[in-house]
Amino acid sequence: MVAERFEKRAARQRRVRRKVRGSDLCPRLSVYRSLKHIYVQVISDQSGRTLTAVSTQDAAVKGGLPNTRSLAAAKVVGKAIAERCKEKGIQAVVFDRNGFLYHGRVKALADAAREAGLKF
Repeated sequence: MVAERFEKRAARQRRVRRKVRGSDLCPRLSVYRSLKHIYVQVISDQSGRTLTAVSTQDAAVKGGLPNTRSLAAAKVVGKAIAERCKEKGIQAVVFDRNGFLYHGRVKALADAAREAGLKF
């Protein structure tokens, strides 16, 4: 049963990755959601490197959070990634939900990044 769940997520991940490619001008914003934390990276597939990353484990983000698994934590991470992208001169990204369903913490992160000025 657990293996089936991971296989389904891997299939969704492959399906999305076929269409979503990040370049140096418009990198890919990849989200990973674990049970305790949420991680986000801005990746350039063209040059094969991570441009910036934020998670609920970062000291700057974790300090003001009572709980790292909440919608509020995802919103803080979304705002933080948008600010770091602005510092690096990144204005637009392609969103990669990484096989996770677009609701809950993933949606909250995306909405917060949009509100902070990042274009999807």
